[in-house]
Amino acid sequence: MKKLSFVIPCYNSEKTIEKVVKEIIMMVSQRDNYDYEIILVNDFSKDNVWHVIRNLCANSKIKAICFAKNFGQQSALLAGYRYATGDIIVSLDDDGQSPIDELWQLIDKLENGDFDIVYGCYEHTMQKWYRRIGSNINRKMGEILLDRPKDLNPTSFFVVRKYVIEEIIKFNNCYAYISGLIFRTTKRIGGVVVKHRKRIDGQSGYSLFRLIKLWMNGFTAFSVKPLRMSTMLGFVVAGIGVVYGIYIVLMRLISNDVPSGYASLMSVILFIGGMLMFLLGMLGEYVGRIYINQNNAPQYVIREIVNFENKH
Repeated sequence: MKKLSFVIPCYNSEKTIEKVVKEIIMMVSQRDNYDYEIILVNDFSKDNVWHVIRNLCANSKIKAICFAKNFGQQSALLAGYRYATGDIIVSLDDDGQSPIDELWQLIDKLENGDFDIVYGCYEHTMQKWYRRIGSNINRKMGEILLDRPKDLNPTSFFVVRKYVIEEIIKFNNCYAYISGLIFRTTKRIGGVVVKHRKRIDGQSGYSLFRLIKLWMNGFTAFSVKPLRMSTMLGFVVAGIGVVYGIYIVLMRLISNDVPSGYASLMSVILFIGGMLMFLLGMLGEYVGRIYINQNNAPQYVIREIVNFENKH
């Protein structure tokens, strides 16, 4: 009998998590050859979700982790993965938007195909406009910086084999980014088109600022391509400056009527100055992350756990 481990980060989901858990239990009961465990990770939620989670833990197959402060969804997933004991790990959201009723499509493709991970890919998403735009930007940047497959649209709803998770949890950097960890571990990645549900209650915990912070984690923690791109951008800007200088000299030789333009001079100075500030900022981001990691900043701090036999 194989075992499924459901890992669910919880944040402001007091009114939704119980419904999500009940649907998971109902779905798993459809097949007798699968056992299960549900790991709920409270990411220092502002509501009363931890009380709800503790009540759910009356079922011994439901286990819980409570953080001492908010560390973010990515760290919550890593914490849950470290306690997962299943042969297949299932990641999903706590808001009811993940289509749990289509779970077996993902598992069947994982089991019957030559895949290590299978994503539930949303054809249409029930998200705000800035989240949709952000997702498209994230996908394109992921293709360039993380070698993400072009025909894949990863989501937070996926199933993955245990050995991939065992490799992922070796990561000790405090800037966690699950997609980057997955893409550097395996290339056997598949997808199944599923429906994205509406939220049962509340709104997303990801503001525009949090999304930008998440992207920065991914693109600076797992790739030096931003630095290489910055270098190339520097060469391009320098090349434009040289070409523009030659143009000005030639125009001056051809005609004495060419005015010395204050506006054009200031535009060039501001453009080059802006590029220098951008390059220094990018370099500073890498150096700052190295400094923070050298100070052993934790990925997360666990305040309490429930129903775990072995503490990691």
